[in-house]
Amino acid sequence: MTIGYKTIKAESSGGVMAIRLSRPQVRNAFNPELIRELKEAVRAAEGDGTLRVITLRGEGGTFCSGGDLNWMKESLTYSDRENYEDAENLYALFETLDQCRLPIVGGVDGFALGGGVGLVSVCDYVVADREARFSLSEVRVGLVPACIGPFVLRKIGESNARALFLSSERFTADRALQIGLIHEVADAVDGADGVAGAMDRVTQSILAASPNAISVAKTFIRSLTRTAPGSQGALAVRTLADIRVTGEAQEGLRAFLEKRPPAWKNP
Repeated sequence: MTIGYKTIKAESSGGVMAIRLSRPQVRNAFNPELIRELKEAVRAAEGDGTLRVITLRGEGGTFCSGGDLNWMKESLTYSDRENYEDAENLYALFETLDQCRLPIVGGVDGFALGGGVGLVSVCDYVVADREARFSLSEVRVGLVPACIGPFVLRKIGESNARALFLSSERFTADRALQIGLIHEVADAVDGADGVAGAMDRVTQSILAASPNAISVAKTFIRSLTRTAPGSQGALAVRTLADIRVTGEAQEGLRAFLEKRPPAWKNP
């Protein structure tokens, strides 16, 4: 099923919502409409009981080049209230993706700049083409990566954030892998799309797992990062005790013992 949007393309099939940023003429740069439509698409996927995974890529050989120049030019005339609301809407996009109960598998080609790095940071698994380049370039135009900051910081840590927020230098996919921003670097083999192949492998692995366990695992990870070390044990015990009595856990254990594929249900 294909869903109609102006700045993105969204198509669902086989439990997967495939989303592509679709503003190739400006290297898939953000503007208010893309921000709104991407939030809507992710929320729609999350609310669709037939979907298990979201994939995210860009069209035209580029993932996302950050903020649209026309949008940034228009922001020069914003009132204080308009400026605040605009920043609030941008932050809400990253928060929506970060807190989505469905796993998000990202694929990076070309460039991921500024807010594009923010999108990378809120994906659960990211594959990048070896030639992809990244940059937190905001300081070059007198800004800071504020709305993406909390998500990028959690992904790459304070030391790397200091280095890359301040230098704004472009860095390679190999460095992105080294600092934990992405999880895999893919090469084209005999002309085949290496990023697509790796994304499909990861997606199929997720589809083979328990939908409920995937959702609980995402929530558990977020909860752990916000829980004091002395309370993490109690959270771990409660999480395991609660999930053990669910129908999917019972089915998964029985299937394992009976050496058959589990019959999962959507969460």
